[in-house]
Amino acid sequence: MSDEIRAARQGDEAAFRALFRAVQPGLLRYLTVLVGADAEDVASETWLQAARDLVCFSGDFGGFRGWVSTIGRNRALDLLRRRPVAGPPPEDTGGAASAASGTAGALALISRLPRDQAEAVMLRVVMDLDTDGAARVLGRRPAAVRLAAHRGLRKLAELIEQQEANPPGSGGRGGGADGAEGEVRPKPRGKGFATGVTPTTPSTLKSTR
Repeated sequence: MSDEIRAARQGDEAAFRALFRAVQPGLLRYLTVLVGADAEDVASETWLQAARDLVCFSGDFGGFRGWVSTIGRNRALDLLRRRPVAGPPPEDTGGAASAASGTAGALALISRLPRDQAEAVMLRVVMDLDTDGAARVLGRRPAAVRLAAHRGLRKLAELIEQQEANPPGSGGRGGGADGAEGEVRPKPRGKGFATGVTPTTPSTLKSTR
């Protein structure tokens, strides 16, 4: 994709569209974990800024992914700072979640991790950044990002196993009318994390333990 980056910097719209198609799916999933249903709006703002500032970018495709991720993260954090602190966000069944078709359950579980772990997992696994690239996006040391990703993946595997043992609607072990003992429920978060993505049983990330 280095040729596309060079062409896009010179104003080639087709090259920029190719970069967009390559990066957007992972970016949208990353932003969904951060801001839920606002992910599409934040992604749009991210690409507008990327198009405006692309002439200032230099690097390979891996660097480009990290650069766009940094823009998106900064936009997301700006939104979270402006967002009033309230109860759990509304259920995310709209465009951002549908764009992550096939991974909605994984996103719902990742959004339950502590933010440092969730971001490390998304940047390493979904955005496919190396440890150094993810560390630059997060402004942290590579060792800290590596540890956060390891802990996040380990916790994610535990959550997946819990969900497989007690799938939503199964009644769990207790079988009560109001939802069962042992049923996995997303916990409200106060910093804008998406918690309402419709759960499915993810299998793709379980192997990353």
